[in-house]
Parts: sequence; structure tokens; C-alpha cells
Amino acid sequence: MSAPVPFSRRDFLRYSGTVSAAAAVSAALSACSGPASTSSTGSGGSKDLVTAVIGYGNDQTWDPTMTASAFAMAGINHIYEGLVDTDPITRAPYPALATALPADPKATTWKFTLRQGAKWHDGQPVTVDDVLFTFDRILDPKAQVLVNNFFASWLKEVRKVDDTSVELVFKFPFPDALPRLTIAKIMPKHVYGQPGGWDAAKNGKSIGSGPYKMVQHNPKSNTTFEAFADYNGPRKPAIKKMNWLSIVDASARVAKISGGSAEAQIADNVPYANIDQLKKSGLTVEGGKGMNHMFIMFNTGKKPFDDVRVRQALFYAIDTQKMIEVALKGHGTPATSFLNQENPSYARAKTVYSYDPEKAKSLLKAAGVTNLTINLMAVNVSWIADCLPTIANSWNAIGVKTTLAPQDTSALFTKMDQSQDYQAVAAASNPNQFGLDADLILRYNYTPGGNWMKYTKWDSSPDAKKLFAQMDAATREPDQQKKLQLTHDYIDLIAEQAVLYPVVHTELMTAWNAKKLTGVRAQAYPGINLLQAKRS
Repeated sequence: MSAPVPFSRRDFLRYSGTVSAAAAVSAALSACSGPASTSSTGSGGSKDLVTAVIGYGNDQTWDPTMTASAFAMAGINHIYEGLVDTDPITRAPYPALATALPADPKATTWKFTLRQGAKWHDGQPVTVDDVLFTFDRILDPKAQVLVNNFFASWLKEVRKVDDTSVELVFKFPFPDALPRLTIAKIMPKHVYGQPGGWDAAKNGKSIGSGPYKMVQHNPKSNTTFEAFADYNGPRKPAIKKMNWLSIVDASARVAKISGGSAEAQIADNVPYANIDQLKKSGLTVEGGKGMNHMFIMFNTGKKPFDDVRVRQALFYAIDTQKMIEVALKGHGTPATSFLNQENPSYARAKTVYSYDPEKAKSLLKAAGVTNLTINLMAVNVSWIADCLPTIANSWNAIGVKTTLAPQDTSALFTKMDQSQDYQAVAAASNPNQFGLDADLILRYNYTPGGNWMKYTKWDSSPDAKKLFAQMDAATREPDQQKKLQLTHDYIDLIAEQAVLYPVVHTELMTAWNAKKLTGVRAQAYPGINLLQAKRS
């Protein structure tokens, strides 16, 4: 296999949760290949097995330092551990590979001792060198890994204390680092430090220290797991075997979990239109409200979208409430900030894009824009596609002739990579996969030189430079109340500029058979977590 290459913008979108491009399974996994059964009867009986239906592709990268794939991230949370991990619902941190949380979260050095007897899935012991290897990759600017943005601003280095302990050295006190450490899944140096190791991780090779080990990986089909017998950590697996089916098509996903012959016990990404049907059939269906949102992103390098008044006009023109009622069946909330209302750092932004077509027309007139024609490209995620007609009708109503171009996500962003010749894009995102703190969420999209900012061609503007300076000041501020105020200030600037901004935050629905599976909690971000679930 070839040596690792720098992380490109195309890689970024290929690895994200909405991308559907195929990824070849690695040679290391091919020994256990041969198309696996996607039936719940496939892995040796029924009582030991839980079959899950995931509404996202399993064919993106499985490298924990690179991925934003919903399927892969959910699987990785069962396979790998951080020094610290977080509860999937409350996001409260707990020691995972480490034996304890830091005594003083405001200190500029945190010492962690590794759990005695922790092993990798291949039987080798977890060592301090594995921790250093992982963080060296995360912090290496040449590696350009996705999660670097979540660490580089505050983490100076990670160094060895002795054969059982490491020390994290901060650039300044940063208590928010504690839950964020779950993003840094520790990886075995003897596996991924070999030539071609990171390519193998990208293609599906997954050897962790967590409760479950990957048994079989079939891109575009399914991934199977079984409990790791030598796991000695805090969240021991109660389910012996899992078969996760990747079914992006909504109707096929619903069919797999419903009816008397249902093969699956749990499904995420449940379509809103099928909630009542599934409840009537005896399933439990619950939702999680969080950051999940549809955003619109403009190419500010293309006129007239370099004019903030035009961008604002197009947001004011959208009949968001109608979109929620018709497309989302009531399971959405109009965006009143970049953050969703349930976020601890939420505050209503100074600029809120309530439906106001007259104001939209006035802004276009002030900008001197007439006879505007827009081709709105979009990802073909089912709920996004359902929302698009409302946007087109709203824009047409203010005299902006609109055509819709939903398409495969990888095809859409390949076009942008090649030419950047686009006007506006509608897509889905949920940074809550990584965490809840505002600094993390905003840096996912708003980072100088970052992937999304390159798409918008905005990050070299004076307003962008002002924003990035405000974000850095908030990150460094030790006083929590002052930090929150600084955060609200830069979120107001993001709202005003309307370069990449949410239209609506949605509720994600999970369905399961409570007679066969207990201990399930619905997540507000894509995927499932069965670390505390049991087969009845």
C-alpha cells in the first residue's frame, strides 16, 4: 500500500457522513470477506445477535482521525477508546483507557495513567507509545487530519511520563478539553505505524481496545462485530454479536425493521412519515433534538453572492415553518442561531431569518440585484430532498428564478473540487457527532484555510478575519461567563454574514423493538450506541 498522502478537500467530503462513494476493503480484511449475509439469522442464531439498520453508508473511511462518516463514527465508538470517553447522550466524560479524570481541569498539564491489562484486539498490550503515536498524528500539521482543528488551538504536546503514564501539555487552560478527548481514539502503533497502515485504516481495518472487535466489513452492505473477550474497561458489552446493515434507501430501511418478519431490532434515521406506522406495529420510536441541520452555503467568490444583502435576502425569503410542517412533519425547529436551542451555549442571534419576503425583496433592491437566477445544488439525502421544493417556491415568489439540482454527495463536491463553479448548496450536517461545545461546533465549519471555508471563498475577507480572531479570543478566555459572551458575539457575526448557515434544526428518530432490545437511548446525532443495551 502507498504511504499516506496529505488530506485534501475531496478526501474531507469523501469521508463525511453524507458521502456515498465506495471505499475498497483493505487486504487485511479480505481474509474474512466473501459477501456476508445481511439477515439477522446470519451470525449463528438469534439470542446472541442484534441486527441494526443504519441509514448511512459504511463505505467511507474508518480512520478515527479522519472520519466524519455517521456509520463509521458509530462503529468506532464501539471498537476504540480514548483516554477519556463520553456518555453518548449526556456527553458526561468518564475515564476509558485512562484510570481517572484529571484532578484539576483548569490546569495546563493533565497526567493520565493507562488502565492496567488493556489489550488491543490482536492481543498485544496497549502502551504509552500508542498514545504518543496517536496524538503525534493528530497534531502533525503535515498529516492534515480532520480532527486536528479540534486540538491544535489548545494542545501543545503529549509526552511520556513513564511506562504507564502520559502528560498532556496545554497552551493555556482549557477545561473544555475533557469531553473533547473522546475524539482522540487511541490507535495501536504496531498496526497503523506500519507502511500503508493509515490506508488500511481508511479502507476498514479496525483494531482497537474497546468492547467490540470488527469481524467482517463489507462496504455498501454490512459490518459485523462481536464482543471482545479480553476487554477490561468500564463499559463491558452485554450483546455478544452485532450485524449492522447499511441501508440508505428509506423504504428498504423501514421494511427491514417492520412487520412480523422483521430482521432488525433497531434502526436509526427513521423517516418522519413512518413514525406512526412503526409505533402501531409495536416498536418504540423516540427522537433526539440536537445540532442536526440543513444549511445553505454560498460561493462568495461569485457575484452577487459576495454581497451580504443578497445572502440575507435569500434566507429571509424561505418559508421555514411551511418546510417544517410539510417536509419534516413537525420534527424541526427554525434556526435562530447557528447552535440549536438545546445547546448549553445557545443564545438567540441578533440576526434571525424569520420568514419575511418583503424584507427579502427590499434587500435585493438595495443590492441592485434584479432577474437573479439560481441553480441550487443539494445532496440527495431524503429529508433534504423533501425540503428543497419549499426553498424553490420561496425564492421564486420573490422573483428569483430557481432550479434544483439534488445529486449524489460525492458527485456534487467533486464538481466543486474541480471548478468551484457553483452558486449555492444545500446540505446536511451534525457536528454533535464530535461534541457539544460551541468552539468545537463552529470550528468544524469556520476554520481559516479549512475545507468549508475554501468552498465558500470567504475566509480571506475582512469579516472572516475578524471572526477567526474573535473565535481564538473566546477559546483562550479562562472566565466562563466572558467566554460565553465572546462566543455569542462571534455567533452573531456568523448569523449576520449568512455565508454557511442553518435553515432548520431537525429531530433524529430511532426505532427499536423493546421486547427484544433494552437499554437503548435515542441519539440527537446519526448512528446508534449499544454499549449499554441488552438483548432481552
